Amino acid sequence: MSIIGKYCKSYQLSQLRQFPNWTEKAENARKIRKVVDNELIEVTRELRDDDYVYLHENFTVTDGIFIDENIIFSDVTPEWIEFCRAVLSQDSSR
Repeated sequence: MSIIGKYCKSYQLSQLRQFPNWTEKAENARKIRKVVDNELIEVTRELRDDDYVYLHENFTVTDGIFIDENIIFSDVTPEWIEFCRAVLSQDSSR
C-alpha cells in the first residue's frame, strides 16, 4: 500500500538539478501509457527540467506524491539538506 508522508512540496526538476551532487534514478520515474504499433504499453517517462517532482520531509525526491514510490533521489547528505534549506527554503519541521 502506498504511503503519503506528512509533508511534501513540488519543485521543478531544474531547481533540484542545481545541487552539485545531484544524481537521479530516472529508471524509477512514473510509468506512462502510450500506443506503439497499435498496442498499449507502459514505459518509464523521461524526466525533463520542467517536470514537477516532490521533495518529502525526509529529503527524498519522488516522481509522485507517495513517499515510498518512484524515488528518484535518496542520497540524503548534510550538503543536500543544507541545499534544501538554503536554496529551496525547505523546512523539514512542518
